[in-house]
Amino acid sequence: MDKYTGKRLDGRYEIQELIGVGGMAVVYKAYDTIDDRTVAIKILKDEFLGNQEFIRRFKNESKAIAVLDHPNIVKVYDVSFGDRLQYIVMEYIDGISLKEYLNQQKEIRWKEALHFTMQILKALQHAHEKGIIHRDIKPQNIMLLQDGTIKVTDFGIARFSHSETRTMTDKAIGSVHYIAPEQARGDLTDDKADIYSVGVMLYEMITGQLPFEADNAVSVAIMQLQADPKPPRDINPTIPIGLEEITLKAMQKTPSQRYQSAGEMMRDIEAFRQNPLMTFNYHYDHEEIASKYVDATTADSTTGPIHYDDDFEYIDDEISSQSKNGKGKDGNKNKIPIIVVSCLAAAIAIALGVGAYFLFGSMGGGNTSSQVSGDEVDLPNFVGQKLADIQNNEEYKNFNFTIETRESNDAEEGVVISQNPSGSKKVKANAQITLTVSSGKSQIKITDVSNMTEDTAKSTLERLGFQVEVKRETSENISSGYAIRTDPQAGSSAEHGSSIVLYVSSGRSQIKVTDVSGWTQASAENALKSAGFNVQVQEINDENIAKGLVVRTDPQADTSLEKGSTVTLYVSKGTANKTANITVTLPRGSNTVNIIAQLDNAVYNTAQQTLSPNQNVSYQVPPITASSGTKTLTITLDGQTYAVYTLNFDDGTWKQTGSYTYVPPQSGTTND
Repeated sequence: MDKYTGKRLDGRYEIQELIGVGGMAVVYKAYDTIDDRTVAIKILKDEFLGNQEFIRRFKNESKAIAVLDHPNIVKVYDVSFGDRLQYIVMEYIDGISLKEYLNQQKEIRWKEALHFTMQILKALQHAHEKGIIHRDIKPQNIMLLQDGTIKVTDFGIARFSHSETRTMTDKAIGSVHYIAPEQARGDLTDDKADIYSVGVMLYEMITGQLPFEADNAVSVAIMQLQADPKPPRDINPTIPIGLEEITLKAMQKTPSQRYQSAGEMMRDIEAFRQNPLMTFNYHYDHEEIASKYVDATTADSTTGPIHYDDDFEYIDDEISSQSKNGKGKDGNKNKIPIIVVSCLAAAIAIALGVGAYFLFGSMGGGNTSSQVSGDEVDLPNFVGQKLADIQNNEEYKNFNFTIETRESNDAEEGVVISQNPSGSKKVKANAQITLTVSSGKSQIKITDVSNMTEDTAKSTLERLGFQVEVKRETSENISSGYAIRTDPQAGSSAEHGSSIVLYVSSGRSQIKVTDVSGWTQASAENALKSAGFNVQVQEINDENIAKGLVVRTDPQADTSLEKGSTVTLYVSKGTANKTANITVTLPRGSNTVNIIAQLDNAVYNTAQQTLSPNQNVSYQVPPITASSGTKTLTITLDGQTYAVYTLNFDDGTWKQTGSYTYVPPQSGTTND
């Protein structure tokens, strides 16, 4: 057992069990005795209590999350930064990391990947709006709950966008498999670095593999800087083109060519979800990226050289010397700095260009530059023009056209939607130009939405790309608010963007409840059942309605109900009498007493009873019956009031409300 399990922190948090160990902290499941809830407590490891860099990161995490309030971001409830113990109290997440889920599933359905990605983007949009860049987005920092909810965690290396701008000033910068190129180089970073990381995660989810993998972290980092990822559809051909385009746009090397915000990426994903056949036709201008040599000679003077550890994480010399095997500064001697080799690539490209110039120049002889310019013509941009206009135009006789067709929801039939090579440049005369021409809007099969709720059916059809008009009609078989059918019918095909009528049930036919009050039970039942209602009967007491006759219905008469609804008949049981049986205990004595029972001041019964000196004897009042109201029963002995009772026939309760002492007559007198 570790040192904290079973202990109580600050008299409040009962530590229950260890649930995770990270590089700088341990995480426990605990019970908050004040707020009566289960929480997670992240405690900084003892060995880092004297390390100001780790303490800065630990405090930075609590500050970052404290300003955030979003259902897809883990909540912070409390923090404590003492000299001997530093911890953060957070929302307890009962789930697994997205990395664990991916390891279990290997490859997940693209619809599920988009479900996860949208939640991550919503969390990042909220954080970015608050000025916080996460900078370590990876599956290990994404928690997945059993209901499919995503929670973004671990803001340990997050920064406030208005305070720090260079990643070089921070020591730990995230997992090399997921970081953006500018983050790896130590350039300025903003919210688009998080977008890149989301793109890498989306790539991993839909293909089952990372875009860049190598034997060591440095190689992966160089691939992040220079290599293009293999298109996802080359790995998994079932991925729609539009989803591949979304993924690759998020992963563009140049930040300006990525999505400029989480909201922008979400809009593309939502449009794609509504019509998985759509394409975006993104084009990118590849910019030259200045090379950098990231080591101690070029890093800012306020920082040390940046290296990678064995876990593919960025760390600096100071942290590594204090935390790696206790080796101090010598612990870094085996680490390799990043060297960005784009200069080498540029040199190779120049050499190839010069070689090609002399090769083709020597083959043609004469003045090379004049021949090249004479053989080249301007290639127009044909996108948006009609194919018939292009083919009939004499100006374009210097091109050989190859025509391909593709469905397009944005262009009319016969209009060019893309070309290769792209326009507005010079090409060789008689060059081969491929024009992709719209064959019209895509034909989409109409899904069967019958028995779905109205909202679900409507959104299902809209996601397919249809315009939906809702009409209502009665139905004896489909409950109110549920879809009956579509026009055109399910299974047929219609153009993307065309209108579909969705018929939704307004319920069964409406029937008015007949007024059957005063009818016999049998007659009322027959009338209501013949009208199409189900009937149930309940008997009630009613002094004004004879037994067996209908008092009322529920719902009441003239109410309109669906056929098959239930109507309750309330039938009179007639007058319901209640009987009071009162027994009076008489006093002890040796004489005979005259007893009078008065009911509401009227004589109800008279009797004589001989008393006994050794035991009490009783007088039984004859039964008193009534259906309602309150009556007063008075018992007198030899003209003396002895007992008073209140009889409540509404609720059937009898109570003695008065008790008096009986004085026997003096000796020699009589009771006559």
